[in-house]
Amino acid sequence: MAATIRRQIADFSRQKRVHTGSLLISLFGDAILPRGGGAWVGSLIRLLEPLGVNERSVRTAVFRLTKDEWLYSESSGRRSEYRLTPSGERRCADAARQIYAARAPAWDHRWRQILVLSAFTQKERDVLRRALFWQGFGALGAECFVHPSADLASVFDALLVEGLGGLLSGLMPLVAADTSLVGTAGNTDLVSRAWDLREMARDYAEFVSVYTPVLVEVRGDPLATADDEEAFLLRLLLIHDYRRLLLRDPELPEQLLPDDWPGESARLLCKDLYRRLLTPAERHLDRVLRTADGGACPPPQPAFGSRFAEDDLLTTV
Repeated sequence: MAATIRRQIADFSRQKRVHTGSLLISLFGDAILPRGGGAWVGSLIRLLEPLGVNERSVRTAVFRLTKDEWLYSESSGRRSEYRLTPSGERRCADAARQIYAARAPAWDHRWRQILVLSAFTQKERDVLRRALFWQGFGALGAECFVHPSADLASVFDALLVEGLGGLLSGLMPLVAADTSLVGTAGNTDLVSRAWDLREMARDYAEFVSVYTPVLVEVRGDPLATADDEEAFLLRLLLIHDYRRLLLRDPELPEQLLPDDWPGESARLLCKDLYRRLLTPAERHLDRVLRTADGGACPPPQPAFGSRFAEDDLLTTV
């Protein structure tokens, strides 16, 4: 395995505070959801151990994810298996459609809006703002949130799952079209008011700078992905980092983004590297991923092979 890949894995392992719950969500969404949505907790511990995540951290994280209704447990003798709940599966599937898309979605020139019509407390407003921020919404003052393409039904379902059902009656979803009247503010003005793209651009640029040397080594060395476990670990870190960026990215249409926007470069890099890591990473999962009764988890569903697949960047490993 290339030295750059080992260094990337080691850098993650040395982090003082690894967010195990978030890493587990990435693991379930990327690797376990296509294989039936459940796995023995011992498999989860074994998969994350090389990243410096110990058994106690995994067990604590799955307990909390169960409490938050991401996961539920099933027992087989003395062994426990954790599976995605229906809501957890839906949330992972929704994220997957965004993460593994070959290109950014086309825009219909309409804005999805959520108006705040109730007198929420400041704490309720802060919780709502944060929840919508992590779904890519921008804020126009304290009473209006906007997004260019969100599925509003899914957005409200997610708020319900996150325990914010009590706020829904005070929120009004709308879809608005830009009439482009002469002399009025336009879409560019809305974007500059609702989002600060500078921080996101910096984060995308950092993602590109971190993973470009890895992709260069993998492209240049046909044996660079010979170690199946390290290929899996790198794939998990790649998707984990990319998912965290996309969660708060509104995926603005190209015409409303700066000319040097690094988001598309990050998408293409992730797409290329992911496809190159796919086969060796799956071999590792075949060996390690088990159900509570000791059997192998199901093979990936047929749709799994279409991730990022679209054009000449689709690479056979």
